[in-house]
This record gives sequence, C-alpha cells and structure tokens, in this order.
Amino acid sequence: MSVLVLVLAVSAACCLGFGFVLQQAAASHAPRSDYLSPRLLLDLMRVPSWLAGIGLMVCGMVLGALALGKGEVSVVEPLLATNLLFAMALSRHRTGQRLGRQGWAGLWLLAGGVAAFLLAGQPQGGAAVTSPLRHWLVIGVVVGTALLLTAVAKRSRSTAAPALLAVAAGLLYGLQDALTRVSGQRLSGGGWTALVTGWQPYAVVVLGVTGLLLVQSAFETGPLRVSLPPLTASQPLAGIACGVGFLGDRLRTDTGALAWQAAGLAAIVVGIVLLGLHPAMPEGPVGGRREKSLQPN
Repeated sequence: MSVLVLVLAVSAACCLGFGFVLQQAAASHAPRSDYLSPRLLLDLMRVPSWLAGIGLMVCGMVLGALALGKGEVSVVEPLLATNLLFAMALSRHRTGQRLGRQGWAGLWLLAGGVAAFLLAGQPQGGAAVTSPLRHWLVIGVVVGTALLLTAVAKRSRSTAAPALLAVAAGLLYGLQDALTRVSGQRLSGGGWTALVTGWQPYAVVVLGVTGLLLVQSAFETGPLRVSLPPLTASQPLAGIACGVGFLGDRLRTDTGALAWQAAGLAAIVVGIVLLGLHPAMPEGPVGGRREKSLQPN
C-alpha cells in the first residue's frame, strides 16, 4: 500500500466523518412526511449546515475516488471505515464527553482491525473477472439486499428502521466505490469516449443519489449512534465483496491469513458499534415530534 493511497483514503474518511455529523444534525429536524421521499433532499437544501455537510461528503467521495484509482478496493474500504473516528472527534468536541474506556476500546478495535485485515490479507490487484454471470450475481445480491432492507424499514417504521436504512445505504455505497474504480479504469484505458459509453458512471450517479436519500432518511428518524455505525460497517464489507467478487482483488487464502482477516473484520465491526454507542455521539430525536419546517442553522 502506497503512502499516497493511505493519505487519500484517510483524508476522505475525515471529510466523510465530519460531513455525516453535520448532515444528521440538520436531518433530525426534517418533517416526518419527507421520510424516504425526494422532498427530504429538497427541504434540506435550505439548511446551510446540511449543505456544508454535503460539501464535505463530496470532498470525501472525490478523495476516495482518487484513492480507488491508485489502490485496490479491498485496501481503500477498510481505511474509509475510519470515518467514524473523525465523526466521534467532532461529536466529542460538540458534546464535551471524554472517550473513557468504551471510546478508547472502540478506537483501538477499529484501528487494530483495519491494520490486522490489511497486514493479514495483503490485498493485491488482479485481472477483473470476465464472467458476466459472476459480475451481475454480486451486483444483484448487493442491490437486492439493499432493496429488501429498505422495504422492511418503510413498512415497519420501527426503531430499527434507521439502522436498516443505514445498512442499505452502506451496501449501495460499497458497490458505488467498486463501480467508481471501474469507471476510472475505463477513463484511463480508453479516455472519455470509453467512460461515457459505459453504464458504470451512470450507475455510480444513481447509487450515489439513492444512497444519499436512504442516509438522510436514516438520519431523520434516528440518532447518529443508531444510523452511522451500520452505515460505516456495511460499506467496507460490500466494497470488499465487490473487489474480490468481480474486480479481481486478491487476498491471502491460507488458514492463518483467513483467520486474521476474519478477526480484523470482526474487530472493525465491534469497534464501530462501541464508538457509535458512545455518549459523545448525539442521541437526537427518535420518532418524536419534529418541527414542521426546517429552519436554517
């Protein structure tokens, strides 16, 4: 892994983490009638803090795309998962909460899990899988799972709905990252003509907008500690699955390496959950009264 990929990916995580905190603070005041509706995005566009959060997220996505252009998805995705560390830092600054045992444990588990996965797996690039069946099977499973979770969240409207929407958005973002890498490869190999004649860049836009709507609906109906950890955990898992599934990323497959990779991914998930449940993360309203209209802040 090059230093440039590391810097780009961690910088992207920083922008994403800060952006998510600002977005959730604004979306938590959105009218409940906007739930899973494009009106939610239109209403939030009137809130300066939300626009600042979106600006940071766009910067993070651009930096992430640059990292994906120079490194494997299986390398970049675990690094992007550290966005929760930066979200925690901003939330801690706003709430004045100390990290304590739970915060430090989550921090070290997340950081150690990323290191363990990368060191044990030693991800390397390879030739993309040419089988259309395998290609579309991986995409179908990721998109189908996201659609199923969204349908369940829309029907139930329970306290689990924000987490379900966040997982769905994370899956779509992981797939978006994989297709972003494919789009970059098409641009490098065949120029703009090859890029605009492929379906991948258009799928990237559709996935990005759909994921944004799901994330904001999750932020609207649940606190950051409920919505951000599932989002942060599901995105790298989906990205790694796509990287290995059809992009040709290769990981070490001996017994010891697989055990450490599994342990690393488990540590990442547990660390994300511990940080997400930390008191420094704002609780926000959950299913309670909301303002009838958003007020700029």
